[in-house]
Amino acid sequence: MSKAEKFNKKGIRTSYISTVIGISLVLFMIGLVIGGGLGLESVQKKAKESLQGDLFFKPEFNETDIKQIEQQLKTWNEFSDVFFISPERAVEEFSGSDESSAEILSIFEGENPLPPTVGFKPKAEFATKEGMENIKKKILEAYPNEIEEVNYDQNSVETVNLGFKQFVFLFLAVALLLIIVAVAMINNTIRLALYSKRFTIKTMQLVGATSGYIRKPFIFQSVLQGIVSAMIGISLLMTLFFALNNTLDNFEITYSLDTFLILVGSIMVIGVIITVISTWFALNKYLRMKLDDLY
Repeated sequence: MSKAEKFNKKGIRTSYISTVIGISLVLFMIGLVIGGGLGLESVQKKAKESLQGDLFFKPEFNETDIKQIEQQLKTWNEFSDVFFISPERAVEEFSGSDESSAEILSIFEGENPLPPTVGFKPKAEFATKEGMENIKKKILEAYPNEIEEVNYDQNSVETVNLGFKQFVFLFLAVALLLIIVAVAMINNTIRLALYSKRFTIKTMQLVGATSGYIRKPFIFQSVLQGIVSAMIGISLLMTLFFALNNTLDNFEITYSLDTFLILVGSIMVIGVIITVISTWFALNKYLRMKLDDLY
C-alpha cells in the first residue's frame, strides 16, 4: 500500500470520527431539550399532586365513621392519595412542632380543639381550578349528611397551573431555537464531510453509475453515523444527569421506564432522520454540479 493510499484512508477515518463527534454533541444538545421537557412534565405532575384538600365532618361523626368514608374515597379515580388525619396529627401540622402543640393544648386546658379530618391529594389531571371544583361538588353530593365542608387552597391551585404554563411557553421558545441551530449544525457538518468526497462522487457519475447506486453507500453510512452519534449523545446525557443527581442535593432527575424509552428513541430517530436528509440533499448538490464547479 502506497503512502498516498495510507494517507487517504487515515484522512477518511479522521473525517468520519470528527463528523460523528460533531453530530453527537449536537444530539446531546437536542437530548437536553427533550430530556428537560420530559423532566418538566414530571416536576409539574409532582407539584400538582402535592396539592392537598381537607374534608371536615359534622360533629356527630366519630373516627370510625370517618375512616370508613376514607376507605371509600380511596377507590375514587380522582385521588392519588387519601389519608386520615387524627386530632393529634392535625395539631402538630397546624403548629409545626411538638412544643407549639403543647402550647395550643394548654390554651384549651388540654382539650384538642381540632376535629378528625380526611385529607386528599388529587391526580395531576384533576389538579386544576375546574377539576378541584368538580371534586368538591362530587364529594358533597356523595356525602351530604356526613361532610360539612371541603376545603383547599384555590390560590395554590391557580399558581401551580399558571406558573407552569408560563414556564412551558418560555421553554418551548428556547427549545425551538436550539433545535433549529442544532439541525443547521448537523447539516453543515455533513456537507463539509461530503465536500472532501465530491470528486469521488463525480467520478462515479462520469463512469456511468446511477444516482441511486451512488447514494446507497452514503445513505447507509449516514444511518450508521446517526445511530453511533445518538448512542454517544445519549451516553453523555445520562452521564450529565447522573452527575447532577449525585452532586446537587436539591436537584433530582428521575424518569419512568416509558419516559426513558421515549427519550432514547427520540434521540435515535432524530439522529438518523437528520443525517439521512442532510446527506441526501448534500449528495444532490454534488450530483447536479458540473465538473468545473467542483474546483
